[in-house]
Amino acid sequence: MAAKRNLLAQLASKEKMRVAGLMSGTSADGVDVALVDIDKQGVELRAFETYPYPANVREKLFDLFQPETAQLDDICHFNFVLGEIFAEAVMKLCKKSGVKSSTIDLIGSHGQTICHIPQPRRFGRHQVRSTLQIGEPSIIAQRTGITTVADFRPRDMAAGGEGAPLVPYADYILFRHRKLSRAIQNIGGVANVTWLPAHCGINDIIAFDTGPGNMIIDRVISLITNGKKTYDKNGKMAASGNVNKTLLKEMLKHPFLRRPPPKTTGREQFGKQYTDPLYQTAIKKKMDPTNIVATVTAFTAAAIAKAYQRFLPQRPDEIILCGGGSRNPTLVNMLQQQLKNANIRLMDQLGVNSDAKEAVSFALLAYAAIKGIPNNVPNATGARQPVVLGKIITP
Repeated sequence: MAAKRNLLAQLASKEKMRVAGLMSGTSADGVDVALVDIDKQGVELRAFETYPYPANVREKLFDLFQPETAQLDDICHFNFVLGEIFAEAVMKLCKKSGVKSSTIDLIGSHGQTICHIPQPRRFGRHQVRSTLQIGEPSIIAQRTGITTVADFRPRDMAAGGEGAPLVPYADYILFRHRKLSRAIQNIGGVANVTWLPAHCGINDIIAFDTGPGNMIIDRVISLITNGKKTYDKNGKMAASGNVNKTLLKEMLKHPFLRRPPPKTTGREQFGKQYTDPLYQTAIKKKMDPTNIVATVTAFTAAAIAKAYQRFLPQRPDEIILCGGGSRNPTLVNMLQQQLKNANIRLMDQLGVNSDAKEAVSFALLAYAAIKGIPNNVPNATGARQPVVLGKIITP
């Protein structure tokens, strides 16, 4: 026990750390791995790679997302399976990049969310929020021999927050600006924004989920192609269709869009349960598949734009896009049309790899945890106080 305490004390005292960040998002495409050097001067990305899940693993994960198909023994089993996959991903990137695993001080792993219930449910005299990420960190630490920080969301919930969004801390570290107000807009499976006013402190941040990102689009593409395709590559199908304004108007009535922050969402509100009936209704109305894709793409863009208009104190000087949706030109063009004259930039233009950004964020969260630095943003999550997120597993 004393040896482990000494290890953690030695880590905490290091001025510069090499950290591996691991992320698997709502789209469950695979494991993002970023190797990052972090110190007081800044963050340097040394290597990045995405390792796609085997098809059978991804299929099983989507079963775990649905109450109708999730089974207790599968949840238990795949918690450990993903731990093995995450650990292998770190070692693969070390080998590919020439970075020795022995030089990595720390791993920060988000895991794979399979259930997130941010709205409290009453249990006796308690109001209980809950969340569950799988990808067992004990396996990661054991296989790699590297101290691992994981399971970041529960501590924020214990402090009264929604356990999300988590990336605003990293957005603050990476993108705050003395003169410019910025909106950091991630469009992953879910879309979320971090508002950084000019010359802000961490208590000035506003951050929340704006609604679905690629989640509905991806599901519709899968339904149209009978699973042969999982996303609208380069937004081509949406670009070839026309937006059905009647359906879009109906979609924009979703109550989540009007709920004020702090707020988070996920598959529980915009997954199969929402998308499949929507798709079937559109088919019954004889809508062309390309028009369905165009309409649900327009919904993501409109949800983002309306969130800015309703909940941000002013229009940002810059909107910085990241996530898979930033690679969809049709979606980006629709967002530009919704936010006329807005200065929309891709994160890569600022020298930060957009694809790596969320994995880098969990490297930063792990670094802060080891240093004992509070790494939630109470304004964003609704927590009563700043707390240190992350459970630490020593090898």
